Amino acid sequence: MSVDLKGQCLCGAVQVTASVDNPRLRACHCDMCRRHTSGAFFSLETVAGSITVTGPAQSYKSSDWAERGFCGTCGSTLWYGMQHDGSRNLAAGLFENAGGGILKVEFFADKCPQGYALSGDQKKMTTTETIALFAPQDGDAK
Repeated sequence: MSVDLKGQCLCGAVQVTASVDNPRLRACHCDMCRRHTSGAFFSLETVAGSITVTGPAQSYKSSDWAERGFCGTCGSTLWYGMQHDGSRNLAAGLFENAGGGILKVEFFADKCPQGYALSGDQKKMTTTETIALFAPQDGDAK
């Protein structure tokens, strides 16, 4: 059974709705996510095709295969998206209590800075494993 969530950016100009059926959080430690968010990027797994975004959302093509969404007013991180299919991974911080999600996987875990580490028994995928999952042909590890 899916649950509908409503969220927003810091200033409230961008409103987001999405459905979740098993709220799982994912953390990414790649260089670009850390530069974009000043830490790990936490996303909430949503039901495919359920995302609605209204307001001054903008995106930046950060690589040949991905884009990053942000609020054009306050700059809040909104999503990480794939160029090939338009899918978006919404920032967990848009939703109260991160949408009730539980951390299940860390991507680029071997790039996690020494200054912090996430506790728990979630799956920790290395750079090689992450690239094999998302970009097996391109090998874009930026």
